[in-house]
Amino acid sequence: MITISDTAQAHFVKLLADQPEGTHIRVFVISPGTAQAECGVSYCPPDAAEADDVELPFNGFSAMVDEKSAPFLDDASIDFVTDQLGSQLTLKAPNAKMRKVSGDAPLVERIEYVIQSEINPQLASHGGNIMLVEITDAGVAVLQFGGGCNGCSQVDITLKDGIEKQLLDMFPTELTGVRDVTEHQHGDHSYA
Repeated sequence: MITISDTAQAHFVKLLADQPEGTHIRVFVISPGTAQAECGVSYCPPDAAEADDVELPFNGFSAMVDEKSAPFLDDASIDFVTDQLGSQLTLKAPNAKMRKVSGDAPLVERIEYVIQSEINPQLASHGGNIMLVEITDAGVAVLQFGGGCNGCSQVDITLKDGIEKQLLDMFPTELTGVRDVTEHQHGDHSYA
């Protein structure tokens, strides 16, 4: 479920040495499965452990995960990196905003997962997003752009060279193309 690098484990052991005996760490997701999902790590004193927590043993401590957060922390990783600017603890949880779907899930669910976990985070840097409207019988994913993408002068390049290429590479036998149905109106909300 969660991978913690050796350097991060050593860092946690050092931090936990100053805490009451039996204290572990808690890894959690606030608002899991939503666009506002945020991940965190905190101390978990012995009296804060819940009966339904998942306990993940590591070297010298355990990571406690609440039942609600657990499915959204699949493939999560924690690392502790030191460079010339200092040290930083990083937590990456690619499935925090949307629960990971299995490879045999319906095509709509797999495309939605890719949109939420990979495409929309990239578009968000420009204030944009996309939404899957439908998949036609001909295998065309019909998308609608929102936010900064609506009315952006680069939307055709984003659609054809970015989104369509990525989706066709991922679903080569199931998708034949991607189409935009947005009524683009350039305005203050548009990125470029």
